[in-house]
Amino acid sequence: MGIILWVIFGGIVGWIASLIMKTDAQQGIVLNVVVGIIGAVLGGWIMSLLGKSGVAGFNLYSFLVALLGAVVLIWLVKMVRQ
Repeated sequence: MGIILWVIFGGIVGWIASLIMKTDAQQGIVLNVVVGIIGAVLGGWIMSLLGKSGVAGFNLYSFLVALLGAVVLIWLVKMVRQ
């Protein structure tokens, strides 16, 4: 994916993950994008451990993998902050 699509994809994934984890009020647009992009990498890594493919484009499977990674990332950050 090009850099523009990574930013858009990351923003959408980060925003939805922050809604799921109830951290949306604490995060801005830039942090949502960062969480989404790092979440996509983390989700791809988790899926590779399970023998599946990671993020492979702008599709529903990649969205779900990235969302999984973003939710795990927010959960880890919340655990460290406590």
